[in-house]
Amino acid sequence: MGRSADLPKGLVERYRAVEGPPGRRSWPDDSGCPVLHVDMDAFYASVEIRERPELADQPVVVGGVGARGVVSSANYIAREYGVRSAMPTGQARRLCPTAVFLPPTFALYQEVSAGVMAIFRDITPLVEPLSLDEAFLDVSGALKRLRTTPAGVGARVRERVRAEHGIVCSVGVGPTKFTAKLASGLAKPDGMLVVPKTDVLAFLHPLPVTALWGVGRKTAEKLRDVGLDRVSDVAACPLPRLRRLIGTAMAEHLHALASGHDARAVVPEHAEKSIGAEETFSTDHFDRDLLRRELLRLAERTAATLRTRGLRGRTVVIKVRYSDFTTITRSRTLSVPTDVTQEIYRTAAQLLAEQTPPGAVRLIGVRVEQLGAGAAEQLALDAPEQGWRDADQAADRARARFGDLAIRPAALLGEAPDRSGATLPDPHRR
Repeated sequence: MGRSADLPKGLVERYRAVEGPPGRRSWPDDSGCPVLHVDMDAFYASVEIRERPELADQPVVVGGVGARGVVSSANYIAREYGVRSAMPTGQARRLCPTAVFLPPTFALYQEVSAGVMAIFRDITPLVEPLSLDEAFLDVSGALKRLRTTPAGVGARVRERVRAEHGIVCSVGVGPTKFTAKLASGLAKPDGMLVVPKTDVLAFLHPLPVTALWGVGRKTAEKLRDVGLDRVSDVAACPLPRLRRLIGTAMAEHLHALASGHDARAVVPEHAEKSIGAEETFSTDHFDRDLLRRELLRLAERTAATLRTRGLRGRTVVIKVRYSDFTTITRSRTLSVPTDVTQEIYRTAAQLLAEQTPPGAVRLIGVRVEQLGAGAAEQLALDAPEQGWRDADQAADRARARFGDLAIRPAALLGEAPDRSGATLPDPHRR
């Protein structure tokens, strides 16, 4: 759901928290509202602007900078021109030709994200990350220790994120995950909304049907075609009619949300299913040597992420998309889980050589699946040499201290192919 003229007048202001020094703060009744949804505002762009303060008053777009690139993030100045995430970079340039276009710096975003999540976990162990830049918090058990209310916790979170990391976030406070997430979206940018437990239906019912989790363009069209334009319309619609219209499971899900029911708890840990990275080239490439070098670059990034998160994986997967958009994946399962760059690369290169037909390639990717904790190391006859892991760990320490380019494989020191932008598939679920 976008923040648009489709929202009822005054709805947002009714629930907006007024923050400031103690004694000057005010917000709606937050008793019975233990769930916070915290969302960094224009995260990638905000981190880049933090590193380049001279860009603060300019439109900034982060993403693929080539002809085939896609916008990953745009600051709010750029959004005034109509630039949005997932928009082709070419379209963004036409809408906002004066914008500063920057390639993403994923290692930096991961570092800031880890710091922000540490703030959350310092407040409560019940933190459920949804991505690098957003999470749910259940603060019910922390209120007595912190001697404050849920909205007071939200204010503290916002203050600490700004003070410790130089970026801003928006917070939604509510009795359920659904209301808290809606509230944080409506609080943007740089605000906090509190939805009282007694006001859930008054908050939800005036909203458009697209506010309901799971309502995409096609479902919205079906609902609107029969006059179900608002959340209140869905709540009032008889369930049998709704089932016939959109199916039993979806009907019951939407009817429950529209009626203010959401029993899902904040779950602090989700098992990640895969971690990987991919590249889209600005021009298609046939050169297998070039593709192998890109696999090394992607394997290095994937392995570093695994090590950062204390994970290893058993299955290496490559993804290849050709010029006609045909996309294939090939995988191989190892005998021993790994987080070693060279082992991931070696397996990916074998898959490229042995199981991938020739052709003009526009995108290539590497990911590792069947993940598990990487603390204990199982030895095997065909396990990678210990020296490779030692080298990886030394490289991690150097990059953490001196930046991503401090140390790299020799094969990557040459000129890189033009890429429309690296993408880092999000291992979390939204």
